[in-house]
Amino acid sequence: MALFAGKKGLIFGLANKNSIAWGISQALHQEGAVLGFSYAGEILKKRVEPLAASVDSPFVEECDVTSDEAIDDLFARAASSFGTIDFLVHSVAFAPSEELGGRFVDTSREGFRIALDISCYSLVALARRARQLMPEGGSILTMTYYGAEKVTPNYNVMGVAKAALEASVRYLAWDLGKDRIRVNAISAGPIKTLAASGVSGFRKSLHYVGQVAPMGNVDQEDVGHAASFLLSDHATHITGAVLYVDGGYNIMGAPDPALMEAGPSSSEA
Repeated sequence: MALFAGKKGLIFGLANKNSIAWGISQALHQEGAVLGFSYAGEILKKRVEPLAASVDSPFVEECDVTSDEAIDDLFARAASSFGTIDFLVHSVAFAPSEELGGRFVDTSREGFRIALDISCYSLVALARRARQLMPEGGSILTMTYYGAEKVTPNYNVMGVAKAALEASVRYLAWDLGKDRIRVNAISAGPIKTLAASGVSGFRKSLHYVGQVAPMGNVDQEDVGHAASFLLSDHATHITGAVLYVDGGYNIMGAPDPALMEAGPSSSEA
């Protein structure tokens, strides 16, 4: 029997076929899950609807995660369509592009507010509603990044937002444990996504991590497999955890001396 046979869940944050959320969706679909999707804004509709159709999704709806009314409406429609759900994937993050370059000290008050609201508080808001649709328990998963722990130049306010997100995972895990709802995060290595393209210097960072990480760079499929585990009954007593899917980059304290001695190749200079 497929790992998610008979299970239903909602995926927030799908933008296109390069999204981490799509890698997770494909892995869940292959294991028999029935998926519902929420996308951010009308401009993404034409990208998301064909993807949702390819995994036989019966539920594709727009939702502004900065609006409590919009979230309430989305979950009311989800309840009507699914009745109950078994899991929720939060793959939502955003900061104004002007905040993802230069110096963190120059972060604007409004940019800070937007980044924390969309990238962190939205998890709390979604978890509160999801709880009502998980009477028998369930699993919630969000996406973080190593920039929450260590300085990643140009990641700036998103690093602070991800740090708050990871703390929220722990507090939600404590709160919802009594409801038999698990809350975890995956800290993925850098992956070419629509969101990542907004971070200044991303391509250089991707190359650097690929060189330094013991197992090199990861992709959406790698994250999808890990997500399937954390969302499944195989992880029944894992909660409040951050699972690194980054090729081992997080264990490194310094790059390989051989790489430092070699310096950049002529094609990279």
